[in-house]
Amino acid sequence: MTDHDAEDFVEDLPLEPLPLDAWHRARGARMVPFAGYEMPIQYEGIVAEHTWTRESAGLFDVSHMGQLFISGEGVEPALEAVLPIDLTTLKHGAPRYSLLLDANGGVLDDLMVTRWSEGFYLVVNGATKWDDIAHLREHLPDEVTISHMDDSALLALQGPKAFAALERLVSGDTPLASLTFMKGAAFKLGGVDAWISRSGYTGEDGFEISLPAENVAAVADLICEQPEVKPIGLGARDSLRLEAGLPLYGHDMTPDTSPIEAGLLFGINKRRRTEGGFPGAERIIREIAEGTTRKWVGLKLEGRLPAREGAEVFVGEGKVGTVTSGGFSPTLGAPIAMAYVASEHAAPGTQLEVEVRGKRLAATVSPTPFVPHRYHRGN
Repeated sequence: MTDHDAEDFVEDLPLEPLPLDAWHRARGARMVPFAGYEMPIQYEGIVAEHTWTRESAGLFDVSHMGQLFISGEGVEPALEAVLPIDLTTLKHGAPRYSLLLDANGGVLDDLMVTRWSEGFYLVVNGATKWDDIAHLREHLPDEVTISHMDDSALLALQGPKAFAALERLVSGDTPLASLTFMKGAAFKLGGVDAWISRSGYTGEDGFEISLPAENVAAVADLICEQPEVKPIGLGARDSLRLEAGLPLYGHDMTPDTSPIEAGLLFGINKRRRTEGGFPGAERIIREIAEGTTRKWVGLKLEGRLPAREGAEVFVGEGKVGTVTSGGFSPTLGAPIAMAYVASEHAAPGTQLEVEVRGKRLAATVSPTPFVPHRYHRGN
């Protein structure tokens, strides 16, 4: 298997079915517990699905993610006090990456924020969404309303042929072609109201589609009727994001890591880096100025044996870091990983060793992404 084995996704949480549960099973999906749901890890195999997405277009069910709508009197300054984002520069319909931080600057979650006409649409991680909702309720004033959009599903259509497949199916005031990376708009998709943004978690061009859960099976059928599209499971989603050098919450970032250690400075807007006024600002502003003792880096390993989360990283006999994500890259035909290492050993080209199954494997610090992003940014 090119990525995590199925048991890596098993979590001790009460399981709920996704809106597409029967749809996945009818297509032969192998279902595993993840983030409180039974989710499809693969249909025909992780390598085949990974390669198909890189070459054509794959449909991912990401309805386990939390979709929230934040609205009410004073919502903009209230949300700015909780997130390190500059909402004054956030245009309507344009998603932006941000972070939910604790008082010490540790990462509670990473998320996407979009300005809608009456408030802000947030997409948060599935495994943390209930904690996120509780945190927001605690820290936002009573005048601000948090609506959990639990009657909505979320699909991701990813790959170089995603646009060709989706353009046939949508209508609306906005041409799909006008959406560049990190832009969104309302459309009709198979006659169903949908919010579509040009974004994703694979490094490929693609779209994320929020729509009513009651319509998602019919829409998924319609999308998969397109010759470019196949359904893709959780396993290939993880191997694709690993090649794209994208962090996974709970693995590559946790409350024990700061955004600066994790290389996520872009999630903190420029004005906030000096003004502060968000949780953990003191530590983060200090780390921006002074640096950190460790950094999150990419690693390319020699041989074919992959390093998994928790593998220790060495220079000589001294441990200098720990792997947070790792697997075998189908695109590169070699194992890759991401790890936190001591800052003095974090420069690209640095030679390290990773201990896997009692053996020391040679590894080289590598820039990320391992496979270049192919986001559609316009001409």
